[in-house]
Amino acid sequence: MKDYSIKNLRNVGLMGHNGTGKTSLAESLLYYSKITDRLGNIEDGTTVLDFDTEEKKRQFSIALSVAPIELDNVKINLIDIPGYADFQGECIEGMRSVDVGMIVVSGVSGVKAGTERAWEYCNKIKLPRTFFINKLDRENSDFNKVLASLKEKFGISVVPIQYPIREEDNFKGVINIISKQARVYDVKTKEIKILDIPEELQDEVENCKKMIMEAVAETDEVLLDKYFSEGELSDEEIYKGLISGCANGDIAPVMCGSATKVIGMDSLIDDIVECFPSPEYAIPQKAVDVLKDEEVFVNLNQDKPFSALVFKTIADPFVGKISFFRVITGEAKDDMTVLNVNKDKNEKLSHICFIRGKTQIPAKRIIAGDIGAISKLQYTNTGDTLASPDFKVIYDKMNFPKTVFSMAVIPQAKGDEEKISQALAKLKDEDPVFQIDRDVENAEIVISGLGETHINVIASKIKSKFGVEAVLSLPKVPYKETIKGFSDVQGKHKKQSGGHGQYGDVVIKFERRTDGEEELEFIDNVVGGAVPRNFIPAVEKGLRECITHGVLAGCPVIGLKATLHDGSYHSVDSSEMAFKVAASIAYKKGLEQAKPILLEPIMKVEVILPNEYMGDVIADINKKRGRVIGMEPEGDKQRVISEIPLAEIRKYATELRSLTQGRGVFTKEFVRYEEVPEIEVAKAIESINELRK
Repeated sequence: MKDYSIKNLRNVGLMGHNGTGKTSLAESLLYYSKITDRLGNIEDGTTVLDFDTEEKKRQFSIALSVAPIELDNVKINLIDIPGYADFQGECIEGMRSVDVGMIVVSGVSGVKAGTERAWEYCNKIKLPRTFFINKLDRENSDFNKVLASLKEKFGISVVPIQYPIREEDNFKGVINIISKQARVYDVKTKEIKILDIPEELQDEVENCKKMIMEAVAETDEVLLDKYFSEGELSDEEIYKGLISGCANGDIAPVMCGSATKVIGMDSLIDDIVECFPSPEYAIPQKAVDVLKDEEVFVNLNQDKPFSALVFKTIADPFVGKISFFRVITGEAKDDMTVLNVNKDKNEKLSHICFIRGKTQIPAKRIIAGDIGAISKLQYTNTGDTLASPDFKVIYDKMNFPKTVFSMAVIPQAKGDEEKISQALAKLKDEDPVFQIDRDVENAEIVISGLGETHINVIASKIKSKFGVEAVLSLPKVPYKETIKGFSDVQGKHKKQSGGHGQYGDVVIKFERRTDGEEELEFIDNVVGGAVPRNFIPAVEKGLRECITHGVLAGCPVIGLKATLHDGSYHSVDSSEMAFKVAASIAYKKGLEQAKPILLEPIMKVEVILPNEYMGDVIADINKKRGRVIGMEPEGDKQRVISEIPLAEIRKYATELRSLTQGRGVFTKEFVRYEEVPEIEVAKAIESINELRK
């Protein structure tokens, strides 16, 4: 791969709703550019970008992929970003590597939840964005309808710079609105004919060009004055204004085509080169200067010492870790030693390369603004900064969404627990979003992610990448027990079996702690030596062992206060063990008499959703024994704050997505334990016992 200057680089992230054809668009551009000799097909599993076994099986993208395209003196790095909400982490990683987000929209289904999500992500980090209306070869596709919905949803900054040509409902080509050039495609011969604009489209094209000029004029006072006085801007002024307006986020150009028919790919590449910002226009990167301990903003610059952000990691069981990085300053050279600034460890960049799908293309150097990869870095993870030792900066971390869906991972074969743990640790390297927790209480490994599909993919990868079979099940609800009343009971253990017998006798008062603490509070109120001092620790130890299992459902007991105030002993037969047993007898008897109750975890749940789904979501919260405790506006949406028992929301990620057509998102966090309503106790105990079988 030859060298390119920064001004001739383009880094484009393909974003948007799942199923809009992002991967197909990248494959079409690869094919048009003659990088591949056949068009990659998702159904056939022949794509360059969806190369992972899981992606081929499921026929959708799971991880971001990189596809550099070289044409003349320009290199375009396409980053194919998954559209499923479960893989938002990949979107966040991908956006840190590009200079513009191209949001792909179906010409049939139009604006969807993933379209809105991509726009919001771009806005959040001030990433320039554009649109590509795909699938215009499909029956029922409607460019004008989709364009109108984009403008309605995202505002007047949405401006078409291409327009489709149709003949008898067949998609034939694309008009470049600025140059007023029509390109008609012959699907059979693959020939492109440059023609005049069809007469019936002249007015549409003229209207679109006015939209462009108005949008461009709004970005520059000089151009605004000229447009008002002359009513026209030159093509050169329009292109200059488009680049500037797109880079600043003031203009979102709209292009169109058909990825599967390879129609519009030449026009798309032309507009990527002509209108999309190069890394020269990249937003300065927020960082911390380690030596000065102060926040700085670093401009992309090849003349500074080397620094790069690792934005993605792939865990390959054969090659090891492959780290994808974007050079921010200076250049990466093969075999150079750099510093991982986050870990303060040196790393050697041996065999740096460019990546296309899973193919590694050796590189001698990778300049500022470009994207590369390196394998087998020892200390480096996603989000780390690599830099020259004399340029110690740490680039801003990636803010990944909190997990909302959990499953327990159970090895299918006994003895595979350690293998599963090792596999999960390696998969965690490539997916920083998902979390691994060991539930010691319930003896489970629990993995958490952004949805059911996310977790299912992780389980499948455990098998496909590491050869270990795992079964998923809903994690056990961590119920607890406590008491509402009090009791004062005797626990006596007396056993005679020839020789030394066993004797321990305690009187213990049980009640609930009033300070809100969960730990057992043990109080020694024994007077007169009724229980010798050396046996009192055994009583406490016996109680601490007992509270791991309550008397209602065998759940841990919290908030218990136990006061030892009387008892008796035998000078020969008493022992620590005898007093531990006596304490356990008192515990069982005392809790049964002190009105034991079952407690369940209550979660604070915050849902952000469009107004039109409010009624359904609130009704569902009530149905789940939840209570709404607050509502507040969140931009053009609403935030609903509620408290819901954990037992009711273990599948809420899937349920909310269904209720809101994918437009609702939520977070949850533990608040406290509350008593299970009497009507629900039997059901809860039944579920606890069922899981123990």
